[in-house]
Order: sequence, then C-alpha cells, then structure tokens
Amino acid sequence: MSAISTPRPKLSLIEIVNMSVGFFGIQFGWDLQRANMGRIYENLGADPDQVPLLFLAAPLTGLLVQPVIGYLSDHTWHPRWGRRRPYFMIGAVLSSIALIFMPHSSALWMAAGLLWILDVCGNVAMEPFRAFVTDKLPDSQVNRGFIMQSMMIGLGGSIASALPWLMKNVFQLENTAAAGGIPPNVRFSFYIGAFFFLTAICYTVFTTSEYPPDEHERPVKDKKRGLTSGISEVFNALINMPPRMRIVALVQFFTWPGLFLMWFYYTTAVAVNVFGGRDASDPVYASGADFGSLTLAYYNVVTFLFALVLPKIADTLGRKATHAICLCAGAAGLISVAFVRDPNMLYVCMTAVGIAWASILSMPYAMLSGVLPRNKVGIYMGIFNFFIVLPEILASLGFGWLMRNVLNNDRMLAVQLGGGLMILAALICFVFIREKNTVETAAQKRLEIDEQRSV
Repeated sequence: MSAISTPRPKLSLIEIVNMSVGFFGIQFGWDLQRANMGRIYENLGADPDQVPLLFLAAPLTGLLVQPVIGYLSDHTWHPRWGRRRPYFMIGAVLSSIALIFMPHSSALWMAAGLLWILDVCGNVAMEPFRAFVTDKLPDSQVNRGFIMQSMMIGLGGSIASALPWLMKNVFQLENTAAAGGIPPNVRFSFYIGAFFFLTAICYTVFTTSEYPPDEHERPVKDKKRGLTSGISEVFNALINMPPRMRIVALVQFFTWPGLFLMWFYYTTAVAVNVFGGRDASDPVYASGADFGSLTLAYYNVVTFLFALVLPKIADTLGRKATHAICLCAGAAGLISVAFVRDPNMLYVCMTAVGIAWASILSMPYAMLSGVLPRNKVGIYMGIFNFFIVLPEILASLGFGWLMRNVLNNDRMLAVQLGGGLMILAALICFVFIREKNTVETAAQKRLEIDEQRSV
C-alpha cells in the first residue's frame, strides 16, 4: 500500500501571496538578462550568429543543476529553515552578486561567464519554488498557487523589462555606449534588479513556514544519500515518468525554443528591422532596443492581467484546450512582428505573446497536478525542466549555423521561426493529451478530498 500524505489545510490569499513574492524577484533577474543580454553581447562585439552560442554554458549547467537541486531539496529538512527555503536564500544571494557584476563585463567571455553563474544560481532559487506549491497547498488550491506565481512573474518581468526605457526617459541616463561598453541605463537596471531579487526572496523566506515531511518522506539517516544515489534516483525517475508528464514534456520541448529565439533576437530585431538602426553604437538602434524592451515589459503586464481570468477559462474549456489556444495566440504574435511598420503595433503583437506566457507558466504544471508522487515532486520538477533546458542547448549549438547559412543573420526571421515552433507545440498539446471533462474532473477531486479526510 502506498503511503498517504497528510492533507494540507487551505491557505488564505495573503498566505499564498507571501509564498509567491519570491518569484517576483527571481523573474526580475531572468527578464533583465533576457531583455538585455543580446544587446550586451552585441555591444561587446558579438555578431548575431554568435549570440546563441554565448547562451550555451547556462543551459548545460542547468541540465545538471535543476534535478540535483530538486533531489537535494526533497531530502532536506531543517527545523527553522525548512525544506525549500535554504535554496531560495542561497540562490538569491549569489544571483544578486552576479547581477551587480554583469554590466561591468569588459569582454564577451566575462559576460558569458557571469550569465552562466547567474543562470546556475537562479535555478538554485527557482527550482524548489514549483515544488513549494505542492508542499504547501491542498489539491484544491494548487491551480491558484501556480496562477499566483504567474502573476508575480508577469509583474516582475514587466518592471524589469521596462527598466532600461525608464532609466533613459525618466532618469535621463544615456542609452548608448562606445564599442566594448555597457550603456548606463542598462547598468543601473541591473543594480536595481539585484536589490529586488534579494529583497523579494527574503520576504518569502521570512513570512512563510513549511510543513515537516511526513514519516515516509523523512530522510533515513542510515541510508546513503550521496551524489551517486541522487543521480541514480534522478535517472530512475526519468525512466519512470508518468505518461501524462511525457506528453506535456514534449509540448514544452517545442514551446520553449520559440521563447528563446524571442529573447535572443526580439529587441535587436526591433532595433534593426523596425527602427532601421545600424549597430550598437547607433542612437537609432539604441532607441529601438529600448522600445523593444518596453514592449517586452508590456507583454508581462498582459501576463499579470490574463492570469486573473485564466483559471476560469481553464475550468470552462479544459487545461489542454486552453493551453493550445494560448500557444497559438503567442505564435501569431511572434510571426506578426515582421509585418509591423508602426512601432506601436508591437504592443498588439506582445499582447498575444503575454497571453501565451501566462499559460506557459501555469497550465503545464497544472496538467501535471496529481500525477507526481509528493515525496519526489522536487526531482520530477527538475526533470520537467530538462525539456526547457534541452531546447535552449540545441538552439545555442545549432541556431548559429542556421542564422549564418540559412537565415542570412536576419533576426526577424529567427523570431518568426520561434512562432512556428509554438504552433507545433499547440498541435501536440491538443491532439495527444487526454483529459477528462471538467465535470468528471471536479467529481474526482471531491472524491479524493473525501478519501483523504476519511483517512
């Protein structure tokens, strides 16, 4: 007979907010690098076809870090700091340091190295957050927990992406720099990001407690828990993934290259293809890149707002149909960027991307709800992230060749190709994922809750 986990009591809205604020800081750091690293690399002399390779070290490390951190956090317990919160804190401190040093990069290798450190430490902080939801919330509130994380991601991402524009237009900081330098508006944006990353994580750490593990989840003292044991457990979990997880992972595998190509090239595509800028030293290019960052901020605002209505839509249409429709919207947004002549129309494109982003941040995890064993949630969430990291590795290794030999270094075509991959992900989601109708699902959830109460 399988061990039964102790039912979790429902949490109030403020308690769910408190446990999610840390994700605001984490996303602040992610979106700063996503909106600005392509620009930083080109300022330091990189050609467009070199940009994907410069992102390679981070996902290669993440491929190992994510499941290992998941394994370690599953087997961690401290009476004061709990299970997941020590990793939040360690990752936040180290990530904040990397954010401070990033805009002082003087060479490509230095910027790529700091991005590697930032990505590793960001994953240390972020990876346990998905498991944190299933640790803390009963099944009836899991969707709300992931949606709250989506809202924090949208809020943090919108502010972070808009910072270079705000620094230029509100605080009058220069947005250009000589070759080999980083513009002051970008540099100060990273300082602010370091502050918010650390502060938000500290807020969650000190306002949220954790439940002690159930007896069957407690680490056994006489059982070896070394690196070999951890790798073995990760490998076994990978082989024995639940069937639903295999399909959702495939959806992720084709979704995320579209996002990576947008983050690699969108701001510079706007600068060159929409604004007509020449290179990183051209004021027109700088203005275009700042405007591109501002529209990325806008799609995060859309994400924040759309997350408010997403649960209702998912309850009505079902999770797979909701996610497929949202992915198609995001694909349309990315593909249509190439047809923009008035820069303000980019807000329309990014509205569609924001709808997709809200779903990407929540629906895949909601579709996994109930199929993962509670005592291995950290490991499985780490493995699930394989299918985010692997596409980034493939894009980093192979897309430079495509840019150089097929796309003629056209950044806009790269963004459109990302939209095409999202359409493929939507088709896989809609055709291959099987789910019960909402009435049956609700009835089953009530039955599971009643069974837990009777135990």
